[in-house]
Amino acid sequence: MPVTRRSLWTSQDRDILRLAVPAFFALVSEPLMLLADSAIIGHLGTPQLAALGVAGAILQTLVGICVFLAYGTTSAVARRIGAGDHRGALTQGIDGLWLALLLGIALAIAGLIFAPQAIGAFHPSAEVAGHAITYLRISCLGVPSMLLLLAATGVLRGMQDTKTPMVVAISANLANIVFNVVLVYGLGLGIAGSALGTVLAQTGAGIALVVVVVRGARRDGASLRPDRPGIIASAQAGVPLVVRTVTLRVAIIVVTFVATSLGTTSLAAHQVAFTLWTFLALALDAIAIAGQALTGRYLGAADVEGTKATTRRMMWWGFGSGIIGGLALWGLRDVYVPWFTNDPDVRHTLAAVLLVAAISQPLNGIVFVLDGVLIGAGDGKYLAAAGVIALVAFLPMAFSVRWFDGGVVALWWAFGGFMLMRFVTLILRERGTAWMVTGATR
Repeated sequence: MPVTRRSLWTSQDRDILRLAVPAFFALVSEPLMLLADSAIIGHLGTPQLAALGVAGAILQTLVGICVFLAYGTTSAVARRIGAGDHRGALTQGIDGLWLALLLGIALAIAGLIFAPQAIGAFHPSAEVAGHAITYLRISCLGVPSMLLLLAATGVLRGMQDTKTPMVVAISANLANIVFNVVLVYGLGLGIAGSALGTVLAQTGAGIALVVVVVRGARRDGASLRPDRPGIIASAQAGVPLVVRTVTLRVAIIVVTFVATSLGTTSLAAHQVAFTLWTFLALALDAIAIAGQALTGRYLGAADVEGTKATTRRMMWWGFGSGIIGGLALWGLRDVYVPWFTNDPDVRHTLAAVLLVAAISQPLNGIVFVLDGVLIGAGDGKYLAAAGVIALVAFLPMAFSVRWFDGGVVALWWAFGGFMLMRFVTLILRERGTAWMVTGATR
C-alpha cells in the first residue's frame, strides 16, 4: 500500500518523539545528579562545596570531550541498522566499548597521578585543594565506567532504543542519592563518601548498559573480542567530533571569562542566564539525538528522500521547541528569577540578558537539530571545520565586549553571533547533498 505524504509525516513525527522524549529525560538526569551531589556536599561546609566546583569542572571537561564515544557510535550503528546488518551494527558497537574502556583506563590513571597539578591550576586555598584532590582522585576510578556508559548509550541509540538508557539513567540518579546519603552522613566519610557514592552509581549504570549490548551481540553472533582495526577506526572517526566539542567548550569558557571581568552583578546575571540556557539546550539536544539515530538509519538504508524529509521535519521541531522555550524563558521570568536572586541590580541586568537569550532560542533549535543530523550522517570533518570557523568569528566579538566594556548584554549578543555562525555553516551544508553518503559505512 503506498504511503501518502500525510501519513509519512505522521510516521516521522512518531519516530522523532519516540526517540527524543526518553532521550530528554536521560539528559536531564545528568545535571540532576550533579545537583544532588552539590546539595549533599553543601551541608558539609563551604570548602567542600567549593572543592566540588573545582573537581567537577575538571571531570565534566574530560567526559565532555569524550562525548564522541556516544555520538560516533550512534551514527555508525544506526547506519548498519538501516542497511539491515544487525550483526555488523553490534560488532561496531563492541569496538566502541573497547575504545571507551581503554581510553577510560588511560584517563583514570592520568587523573590519579596529575590530580594535584590539575586542581592547583585553579589556585584554590589549601583546604579547598585538599578536598578537591580527594574528590577528583576517587572520581577518576569511575571514569572507565562513565565512558563505557557513553559508548553503550550510543550503541542503543543507534539501534533506535532511547528508553533503556533513560531507565538506567533515572535508576543511577536514585542510587546516587542513596549512596551519597549513606556514605557521607551514615558512615561519616565526608566528601570522599560523595565521590565514592557517585562512582558506585555510575559503575552500576555502565555495567547495566554494557550487559544489554553484550546480550544483543551474543544473540546476533557478533564477536566480543577486541578488534584492533575496528578500535582504531572508531578512534579516528571520533577525532573530528572531539574538535567540534572543543570549539563549543572554548566558546563557553571565553563567555564565562569575559563575564567575570565585567563585575559581580554581571557575572551573577550571566550565571543564572547560562544555567537556564543550558537546561533549555537539553530539550533541543534530545531532538538532535533523534536526528543522529534517524539520519544514520535512513542513510544506511540508502533512503535519500527519507533523509531529506525527516531532516526538514526535525528542523521544524527544533524551531518550534525553540519558540516555546524562548517564550517560557521570557514570559515566566517573574516566577523563577526570585528562586535565584533577590538582588534588584542582578534582576534588572538578568531581565535584559534573558530577552537576548529568549530571542535566540528558535535559531538555537535549528542549530542543535542540524548538528545532530550531520553527526548522524558521519559528517564529522565538516562539523569540526564549521566549529573552528564559528569560534574564530566569535572570539573578536567576545573580547571586544571586554575591551570596550560593552556589558553582559552585549556579551550575550556576541554569544548569539557564535550560534548564528554555526547556523549559517550548518544550513549551507544541509542545503547541499555532499553529506548524504548512503550505505552501511561512510
